[in-house]
Amino acid sequence: MFDHRKYRAFTPIRLTDRTWPDQQITKAPLWCSVDLRDGNQALINPMNVEQKTRMFQLLVKLGFKEIEVGFPSASQPDFDFVRKLIVENLIPDDVTIQVLTQAREELIARSYESLAGAKKAIVHVYNSTSTVQREQVFGMDREGIKAIAVQGAKWVKAYSEQYPDTEWAFQYSPESFTGTEMEYAVEVCDAVIAEWQPETGRKVIINLPATVEMSTPNVFADQIEYFCRHLAQRQSVIISLHTHNDRGCGVAAAELGIMAGADRIEGTLLGNGERTGNMDIVTLGMNLYSQGIDPTLNFSNIKEIIEVVEYCTELPVAARHPWAGELVYTAFSGSHQDAIRKSIQYHEKHQLPHWEVAYLPIDPRDIGREYEAVVRINSQSGKGGVALVLERDYGISLPKWMHSEISRVVQKASENTGAEITSLQIKTLFEQHFNRIPYGWSLNGYDLHTNQSIVEGRFNVAAQLPAFEGKGTGAVEALVHALEQRFNVEINVTHFDESALTEGTDAKAQACVALQIDGITYSAVTSADDTSAAALQAVLSAFARSPFSQTALEQKIA
Repeated sequence: MFDHRKYRAFTPIRLTDRTWPDQQITKAPLWCSVDLRDGNQALINPMNVEQKTRMFQLLVKLGFKEIEVGFPSASQPDFDFVRKLIVENLIPDDVTIQVLTQAREELIARSYESLAGAKKAIVHVYNSTSTVQREQVFGMDREGIKAIAVQGAKWVKAYSEQYPDTEWAFQYSPESFTGTEMEYAVEVCDAVIAEWQPETGRKVIINLPATVEMSTPNVFADQIEYFCRHLAQRQSVIISLHTHNDRGCGVAAAELGIMAGADRIEGTLLGNGERTGNMDIVTLGMNLYSQGIDPTLNFSNIKEIIEVVEYCTELPVAARHPWAGELVYTAFSGSHQDAIRKSIQYHEKHQLPHWEVAYLPIDPRDIGREYEAVVRINSQSGKGGVALVLERDYGISLPKWMHSEISRVVQKASENTGAEITSLQIKTLFEQHFNRIPYGWSLNGYDLHTNQSIVEGRFNVAAQLPAFEGKGTGAVEALVHALEQRFNVEINVTHFDESALTEGTDAKAQACVALQIDGITYSAVTSADDTSAAALQAVLSAFARSPFSQTALEQKIA
């Protein structure tokens, strides 16, 4: 039964003088990837050695300096992989590997065996401290749980002394930190830190896991600020966060946690992990990047990252995944397409020092995407998007009034098929409905004479109809007058634009015209060697799309 009364609200801590809301993130945190441990244990098919090696190499390439590579005391494949990294010298000198272990002596000893010969390593020990786990899983009181943590810290320190050639760092996690009373979490961590004596120069990391996300991110931030304030040796300790995404707020919680005083973030590429996943390092890193902050990780080839992650995890990356998804830089909405088009033009024209383009928080090219993916056309697309495709892909620049004309044609075609319209299909529709000269109506020649500011014109078409003769204040008006006289119809020129074409094209001029004949609008776009020829052909092509032109061809009227 779906009954909300089965649950109760998470109880926040009382922190009335919180300072984190006034803070701003100005630099990237220290990063630690847990793809090979936390991410791997959440897979239906855990990674094999080849997949783990490929993932490790990607993490190194991206710039990670700390990588949790496994749980060697709990898994022979993990143990073997750690040995492979060390024995085959696959770990760069500036990269520190990390292994996880429970606070049990035999597991800690096994962990050190796996790390023998490593230049630098972090031993990460944990035990659960939450109220629920103390009472329901372990059946122990506070002192009993704290004793496990302290004894684990002693073993971690003692076994490290057996391997003096390795530069050791120690890390402790009070698992299910967010479900632990804050004063008790501080008490346990203070006791562990006292065993490790970071004041002597040893690197100590206290990792605070939201093992299950239990509250809104602001409550998590309060917990982190409280913890940082009350920890006895805060200045000698690195505070790390390990958030999960059960409520969909893993990244937000990590960001607010940094504002609250954390120094380091654990997570996975694209968020793979238990249940709804770990904190997504790509998303958090790109969030920083979009704010002008160097994430210290290189995400410039997002396609490679997705390819490796999908290969190693055998899980697809969603098309709408933040920053990385296939459709993230694709606009289907007509109003969005129009805004993108105008904003890109404005950005290029004014050479703005910073990226400020509507609906595109970053330049897609920064992460290996292309502008060709920005606009795609379907029945929901607007006039601006269709015009942008023609201009972007074929150099066809149309006046604004033509945007709605071509858009109506494209939208109807999309509605008829129910499918997306490709760039080539858009060009074909444009040519069929506006650019192609109807049979028999190409301009064969014309003579223009000016008599007291009045242009008199004689016009010939390919169908060998008798020449049209008319007059007006210009060539276009003279041709319109000639057509009105010949076909006994009223023609209004509602739109007319002409422009020079770019170098490298055969034609030199383009003309766009819209004629209203008996209340119906007919439009055409033509190009020619000069502006007069382009304009006259545009008028003929637009008129030829009306029923009157068919009558002329059938009857060859004189």
